[in-house]
Amino acid sequence: MLTVNFDPFPILSTDRLRIRQLVESDANDLFALRSHETLMRFIPRPLAKSMDDAVLLIRGFDELIRAGESITWGIALKNEPQVIGTIGFVRFQKENYRAEVGYLLHSDYHGSGLMQEALLAVVDYGFRALQLHSIEAIVDPDNTASANVLERSGFRKEGHFKENKFFNGRFLDSVYYARLAPIE
Repeated sequence: MLTVNFDPFPILSTDRLRIRQLVESDANDLFALRSHETLMRFIPRPLAKSMDDAVLLIRGFDELIRAGESITWGIALKNEPQVIGTIGFVRFQKENYRAEVGYLLHSDYHGSGLMQEALLAVVDYGFRALQLHSIEAIVDPDNTASANVLERSGFRKEGHFKENKFFNGRFLDSVYYARLAPIE
């Protein structure tokens, strides 16, 4: 069975990004992301209503990291303190060496290739450091931008589930993508 330990917290770097642990001083940035209706329209999670919600979310991420149940990073431009997005393994299937990746990026940076850059760094970490066998992503079928990022990052569509989630009083479809660990 897969074992995970995020102590010390893994900081990832790419050409343009520093992918780091969220801290309470990031609450303003996280609130801006998680309270934005347009950014959150494809993510079936409640909108943040206050700064307290953002602080509690960061504390919740920390608890899940300590327990080895999930890991969420803040995405920042190199040499910039502001968090412009989040990415992480939001769920593990430890018995299957599989994790689900989820992400969110501020709309000012959509179309810049930054999310693909962050995703590839996290996928590489998952396969090399965590020894995952597969990584999945679940997207809303209308979120074609996310599907394109996944496909450009080596993920393949595995299935389309009709009305398999209930959120905010309605049933939602889910499209599953996955990527297998490279054969060495």
